[in-house]
Amino acid sequence: MNIDIPSLNLIVLAPQFVIIVAALVVLLADLFRGQEQKNLPAWLSLAGVIFSAVVLFATWGGEASSFQKMAAADGYSQFLNLIFLTTAGLSILISIKYIADEGLAVGEYYALLLLATAGMMLMGAATDLIIVFLALEILSIPLYVLTGLNRARLESGEAALKYFLLGAFASGFFLYGIALTYGATGTTNLAGIVGFLGSANPALSVVEGAGPYLTIALGLLLIGFAFKVALVPFHTWVPDVYQGAPTSVTAFMSVGAKAAGFAALARVLLYAFPTLASGWTVPLAALAVLTMTLGNLAAIAQTDIKRMLAYSSIAHAGYILMGVVAANEAGVAGILFYLLAYALMNVGAFATAIVVGPALSPSKGKRGEPGVEIADYAGLASRRPFLAAAMAVFMLSLAGVPPLAGFMGKFYLFSAAVQADLTWLALVGVLNSVLSAFFYLRVIVVMYMKEAEEPKPLSLSWPLGIAIALAALGTLALGLWPSPLLDMARQAIRALLGS
Repeated sequence: MNIDIPSLNLIVLAPQFVIIVAALVVLLADLFRGQEQKNLPAWLSLAGVIFSAVVLFATWGGEASSFQKMAAADGYSQFLNLIFLTTAGLSILISIKYIADEGLAVGEYYALLLLATAGMMLMGAATDLIIVFLALEILSIPLYVLTGLNRARLESGEAALKYFLLGAFASGFFLYGIALTYGATGTTNLAGIVGFLGSANPALSVVEGAGPYLTIALGLLLIGFAFKVALVPFHTWVPDVYQGAPTSVTAFMSVGAKAAGFAALARVLLYAFPTLASGWTVPLAALAVLTMTLGNLAAIAQTDIKRMLAYSSIAHAGYILMGVVAANEAGVAGILFYLLAYALMNVGAFATAIVVGPALSPSKGKRGEPGVEIADYAGLASRRPFLAAAMAVFMLSLAGVPPLAGFMGKFYLFSAAVQADLTWLALVGVLNSVLSAFFYLRVIVVMYMKEAEEPKPLSLSWPLGIAIALAALGTLALGLWPSPLLDMARQAIRALLGS
């Protein structure tokens, strides 16, 4: 009796495997490390991220390949892996001193961070709704634990519980959406869905030809994605979770989870469901307007830097969603470019909060947590010019001021909306960018035009300083020389858009 064993193209998931192995190595090394090796898990984690990046670039640009038609190694997933690995590397650097000061479990912290990164990478590569769901859980569960890792603070546990309960609720919607998709099409594979929709009766609309189940299924899937990327009205968890979580975790999740959610959302809508665009374009455009407007208006009233950046991240989700709504090459390329730019400027902004917080806010809680007031940045320019300059770069870039990366990213997204005959949506985006300048520039004004009443020393470790410098330089470089990266993004999306 012959048993046919299918050949497994494991090279498709090689960068993810490297990250998972690194997480296991970190856990084992943590069991045997001594007190003098307290930073060993961090360096092993960083080595794993670097090695994964080497594997990624070694396979970059090759012919697209698939793992059992469930995950793909194409230009789209490779570019996303670059974003995820950049986020993970910067997050590890900013965490080294912070988690030591906060007394967090070192080995568990880095292992969970790496596992969450693996989930993000798998989500970007997934070409089957079941794999999207599994990747979503691999990403989310470590983030739930990381959010509540600081057991000495009630706010951290409260944030973790809120994140977990709402996340589980959203996952239920997503799972029901997958079930209804299977019921309507007979498959959960994205290529299979494309084939089903392509064979629909041309005399009927696709939705009518498939029955009402596919319409309901797509709505449920969008609810699951909307929670993960924090679209209105599924954004309520963001401010409390971002403020309650350890700041290094907030920096990581604010970028990685959002990028992973948009990665899967764009692949599902633009590859599997483009024929239903007439049904999802208007609702998503309305969500983009509500998300960017509410996020910016709420951010104006914040005095805590983490809550301000939390509402800012909601607004940026609205900007990125414009690229999905545009559903053209410029829009998807703009999404990829903007996600990388956002990773640099947002992680950098949270990194400065790590430096400023513990030193300037000892009265607000244990070791300076739970938050850092914007007023705490007063006089930073005179005491730490480098830190103030870097923060100014991040704030100006988030506001969309040229010639920084944030400006170029918004320019590409707004241009994509205009090309898709959604000029009104681009205009709303421009008006919201002008509105956001108020709370971003307020931080710069405080740093350069106000003096601290009781200035205290700031502790800036060299890994944290390197991370801030790399993020600032990257933000400048992407703004001044965006063409190479944008060309890479355009090449990456050809398979996604069928071009």
